Formats: sequence, structure tokens, C-alpha cells
Amino acid sequence: MRRVLVLFGLLLLWELFAVLGWVNPLYAPPPHQVFLTLVELFRTGEILPHLQATFTAALLGLGGGILIGGVLGLVAAFSPLFSDLLEPIMLLLNAIPRVVLAPLFVIWLGIGLASKVALSLILVAVLIFFAVYGGVKQVDPRLLERVRTLGGGRGWLLREVYLPSLTAWVLSSLKVAVGFAFTGAVVGEFVASSRGLGYLLSFAQSTYNARLSLALITLIVLFVLLLFFLFGKVEDRLLRWRPKNQGGF
Repeated sequence: MRRVLVLFGLLLLWELFAVLGWVNPLYAPPPHQVFLTLVELFRTGEILPHLQATFTAALLGLGGGILIGGVLGLVAAFSPLFSDLLEPIMLLLNAIPRVVLAPLFVIWLGIGLASKVALSLILVAVLIFFAVYGGVKQVDPRLLERVRTLGGGRGWLLREVYLPSLTAWVLSSLKVAVGFAFTGAVVGEFVASSRGLGYLLSFAQSTYNARLSLALITLIVLFVLLLFFLFGKVEDRLLRWRPKNQGGF
């Protein structure tokens, strides 16, 4: 609640500065103008095909990245041979700003949906790979040994030991993965596209339309925050077994 109040206070302050003429509306239009721009985009329906393009690319990249990153992370965690092959590649991809691959994907896959999905996918896959890989590697070996001593087989270990550890690691990374997926989609559209929120942002930049730019940025932030909230609810439900941190010393 306090965060909402702080945000509301900042918006009011911004509006006040605009009324007093302390900020140039050409560069920093007041919040009410940004809101009216958003309303107009939805009223005319102009934004809908662009929303569809960005959401399709982001969600396909998110799903594909979770699947591929998860599988590669599991393979690397349980196979020293694949670990030696995959970990250096993932470390290299993690070390470079992966959005610089956007122009390369456009050259390889064209300006259509595929290049945006590919960029979102690689952003998410690297993150999920390390989440899964770390989740397996961080399991206490003493716990595994005790379970084996008590007669627990591979299936029991996977279900009762590895899966809870992986769930915690992956769910804690999903919020970041959502942001990465939308980053990949929007950046890919910004580089080269015929539609999408990134395309509209590129158009707003080329026409020096600060109101449209801020409206689109606000829209993207709101959607990502909504997905954060939904994933947070899923995380709380699936990790009910995890003890909650208590304040104090």
C-alpha cells in the first residue's frame, strides 16, 4: 500500500510541475495526457494488433525458453559430459548483453515473428538453465545420502528432493523471466518490425512523440506487473511448504 501511495504522490507531483510550467510538456507530458493517449489508443482499436504481436512473441519466447532452458539445465546437472559442453556456452551467453543479438536474428529469421520469439527465448532460456542447474546442484548431498540409506530410489529422490528444490529456484526466476521475455519481444520489434509495441515505440521516437512513448512504456510496465502478480500468486501456492522469513534478529 505504501508503494502505491508513493507512486501516486510522484504522479501528483509530476502533474503539479506541469501545471506550474516547471517541466516542458514536449519532453515530459503530464500524467493525464499520457492516460488520455492510452485511452485513445484503445478506443480506436489501433493498439490491438500491436498488443497481439508483442504478446504472441513474448509468451512463445517465455514458454520455449522455460522448456529449453529447463531441459538443458537438467541434462547438464545430471551429466558431467553435457555440463562441460553446455556450461561454458551458457556462461558466455550470460556474460554478453543478449539484446545485441537482435540484429543478427533479424538477418537470420527476417523481420517477422520468428526473430522476436528467438530473442525472447534465448533471454529466458539462459536464465532458466542456471535456475534449474543451480537448483539441482544446491541439493544437500547429505540429504541425498540419508534418503538412499532409508531406501529411497531415483523416483522418490526426484519427486521428494529434487522437484521441491527445482520448483523453488525456477519459480523465483519466473518473474525475471517474464521481464526478459517482453524485453526480447519489444527490442526485436524496435530493431526491425512492421507491428508490435516496439514498432510503435520506434515510430514515437522518430516523430519525437513523448506522449505516445510514455503511454506505451506505461502499458508494458502495467502488463509485466500484472504477470508478476499472477506468478507471485502461483509461487505462494506451490511453495506453501517453505517457511516464511520472520523479521528480527
